Amino acid sequence: MTQVHPRFHRTTGRLSDGREILWYDAAAGRDIGAAAGRDIGAAAGRDIGGAAGRVAGVDHRGLPEVHTVSEIRYDELLDEWVAIASHRQTRTFQPSGGADQCPLCPTTPGHDTEIPTPDYEVVAFENRFPSFSGGVGRCEVVAFTSDHDGRFGGLPVERVRLVIDTLADRTEALSALPGVEQVYPFENRGAEIGVTLAHPHGQIYGYPFVTPRTRQQLESARRYRDRTRSDLYADILERERTDGARVVAESAHWTAFVPVAARWPVEVHLYPHRAARDLPELTDDERDDLAAIWLDVLARLERFHGRPLPYIAAWHQAPVREDRHLARLHLELFSILRSPDKIKYLAGSESGMGVFINDTTPEDVAARLRELGA
Repeated sequence: MTQVHPRFHRTTGRLSDGREILWYDAAAGRDIGAAAGRDIGAAAGRDIGGAAGRVAGVDHRGLPEVHTVSEIRYDELLDEWVAIASHRQTRTFQPSGGADQCPLCPTTPGHDTEIPTPDYEVVAFENRFPSFSGGVGRCEVVAFTSDHDGRFGGLPVERVRLVIDTLADRTEALSALPGVEQVYPFENRGAEIGVTLAHPHGQIYGYPFVTPRTRQQLESARRYRDRTRSDLYADILERERTDGARVVAESAHWTAFVPVAARWPVEVHLYPHRAARDLPELTDDERDDLAAIWLDVLARLERFHGRPLPYIAAWHQAPVREDRHLARLHLELFSILRSPDKIKYLAGSESGMGVFINDTTPEDVAARLRELGA
């Protein structure tokens, strides 16, 4: 079934084990399912494995129903929840055959994948190896492009805008699920980060609790409001824009800056000028502007060490129900690479006590990133 939105088209389907899959297209024309009568082999100009009746959008792998054993356990000392997901030990890890074995590439003759169409723009689907399952949260994969050798920072601005619409749409959908308390879109990029698949993709977690980082930020925002009657996020943004020493890039609706107490060797935060709580609240103009400045910042990061930069792009959004009025949407982009050939490891102080020690100054990093603008 295809649903039309002002800026995108969403088509829903099911994989052979019952998981949901959704295609996102900028324009109409996507034919999915047997009713469309569109054969994958015909669409690709080839026969698929010599088998007849192979229809675009139909997963012919015959996967068994997914059985997962994830659970969440409570750490009384830290007042935190921990996910236990032992089934993830068997998930796909860096297949050696490249695109020929990649589960995120389109389905081709002789190679059935998680995405049963010969091409796609953006696709979201339930993770086969979720960190949360069994009615306690949800985990989805978002494939940004059908190009196995591509990268998010190399996408055209129109595709990044479609990714933003996809993340906003999935945030709304996951927020409506029973038991989901926070929705977290993110991208892990690079083997050093621990990425198990090289194909350009991100993930979305629907947590069954409010995460520790978010709870800590909300409590800080609450104390600040009680003390000053002001908004902590708004004042941080105003101070950075006024000072300018750590600002990397600005646009009509967004400012990118290195935080004053940066933990990572390369770290940039991206704030909207208006106090939006999550991606669905962004206007069309804010989404268009975000697509452009997101690519701008990523291009600067790619030049920082003169090599592809391993990074995490983490979207902070307001919880579904708790303290939404205290939160503000923002993106954290950070890398563990402290030099072209050295990684910042989380050793005794960081891992044992949670106290980060940064070998770079935020002001120097910001100045370097400003120099690296296109």
